[in-house]
Amino acid sequence: MTAAADTSPLVVSFDWLEQRLGSPGLKIVDASWYLPAQNRDPRAEFAASCIPGAVFFDQDAVVKPGSSLPHTLPSTDDFARAAASLGLSQTDIIVVYDGPGMFSAPRVWWMLRIFGADNVYVLDGGFDAWKTEERPVDTGAPASPEPGQFVATFNAQAVAGFDAMRTIIDNQSVQIADARGPGRFTGVEAEPRAGMRSGHMPGARNVPFTILSNGGKLKPLSELREILESTGLDLDQPVVTTCGSGVTAAVITLALQSVGHRDNMLYDGSWSEWGGRDDTAIVTGDA
Repeated sequence: MTAAADTSPLVVSFDWLEQRLGSPGLKIVDASWYLPAQNRDPRAEFAASCIPGAVFFDQDAVVKPGSSLPHTLPSTDDFARAAASLGLSQTDIIVVYDGPGMFSAPRVWWMLRIFGADNVYVLDGGFDAWKTEERPVDTGAPASPEPGQFVATFNAQAVAGFDAMRTIIDNQSVQIADARGPGRFTGVEAEPRAGMRSGHMPGARNVPFTILSNGGKLKPLSELREILESTGLDLDQPVVTTCGSGVTAAVITLALQSVGHRDNMLYDGSWSEWGGRDDTAIVTGDA
């Protein structure tokens, strides 16, 4: 994989993907997921049209069974089975996309990588723009993929759990980057999930995921570095990313890793866990 000097090595362009459609060992994954307020049905949209050869990764289904949280990571074996059922192998070149671009695709990019797939990339721009540019599209329900063999190995160092977050906050040992919008971060806006407290974790920095992209494309590396540092992050120190349910936190993770930051984790429970409890410290306002 090669990229322009100021472009993330973790994304691929429309031209790059279109030129390689149908290549052996290349797999394409539609990882679209939406909040209720967006009023979009990702599975129905996939059944109507997709990038040729794509499979649909259901982020609400590939989760830990019985969890009270929306997007708890599944076990290593369960993830391997889910990925294999989509025809994926950990040795494939995998390109992940979503509708608007740089929204939900980075979460599945991150999941595939932490479970052992090394050659995973996000499609810069999203499927909505792909269609607008009249790139190749398959219509109608895609055929079921041939099962793959996905040998999963879990990178536990890339994931922060609740107890780890308690320690991080108590010791102020790791920077916290929160991908939610400023209104939710400060507590001015109510959380979209009923009954959940508003605000943010003590010491967290607000890094709204929307400031990291433009038109569904990740911003150039020089801009990403400036943006991340402008939020107060020290890119020479460890970072844990968080959001509402662990989805858009991965946009920050993608941006961090794009600029060469490697000492980062994602808080899988995110605000759904922290804000959903009554025994956790919460800050409102900009403090």
